[in-house]
Amino acid sequence: MATALAGTAGAGTGTSVEHAARIEHVSKSFAGPAGQQLVLDDITLDVAPGEFVTLLGASGCGKSTLLNLVAGLDEPSAGSIGTDGRPALMFQEHALFPWLTAGRNIELALRLRGLPKAERRDRTEELLELVRLKGAYGKRVHELSGGMRQRVALARALAQDSRLLLMDEPFAALDAITRDVLHDELTRIWRETNLSVLFVTHNVREAVRLAERVVLLSSRPGRIAREWTVDIPQPRRIEDPQVAELSVEITEQLRGEIRRHGQH
Repeated sequence: MATALAGTAGAGTGTSVEHAARIEHVSKSFAGPAGQQLVLDDITLDVAPGEFVTLLGASGCGKSTLLNLVAGLDEPSAGSIGTDGRPALMFQEHALFPWLTAGRNIELALRLRGLPKAERRDRTEELLELVRLKGAYGKRVHELSGGMRQRVALARALAQDSRLLLMDEPFAALDAITRDVLHDELTRIWRETNLSVLFVTHNVREAVRLAERVVLLSSRPGRIAREWTVDIPQPRRIEDPQVAELSVEITEQLRGEIRRHGQH
């Protein structure tokens, strides 16, 4: 069951917490034609306050399923999940409302939080400036590029004032240059805000470029196969030799997991 961590408090209270997320012995099964299919098996993982963790694995290994469980969108079949308050979730697709402006999309999250109307516009402008979209408040979704839409989606996630940001392959649909720029922006925002981030990807270099810790899931059922602490100083570039070297090591482990489970 997903719960708030005991003894934690919301953002801005000054109360320190031991974990932004604690995943303890979590398993998840779904009903299939052949009966119950085990997707995740006995996952135990902690995310520390202010930590950036990437979840990596082959397609179908349960990365997104685990993220949905942490977000509270589904319940584990076994085990427990606790988070420091309610997490914010950012998807691969921007999921912006096309009939609203960029600013109004962000304001919707603020309104759902109960922020007074008089404060919403100022906070929205602050968030747009944080994601480097100053002046874009009145732009419609169709006027924004793919990268700009993802910036608005990120600002909307940040508007939820959560201490834990869950990101499900948010840059996968973008071209390489736009993705590279948004890697820089996400790293900057994470360092400025001290958020905790749990980021799902199938891109090994993306995982190494962004994270303090990379967690590799085995192919289905998803189990934690191995973890790496990334000691490469930030900011990093995707072409940095150290990033490339660690990426090769992780890729070999990923290939081994795929071969072990007979997937192609």
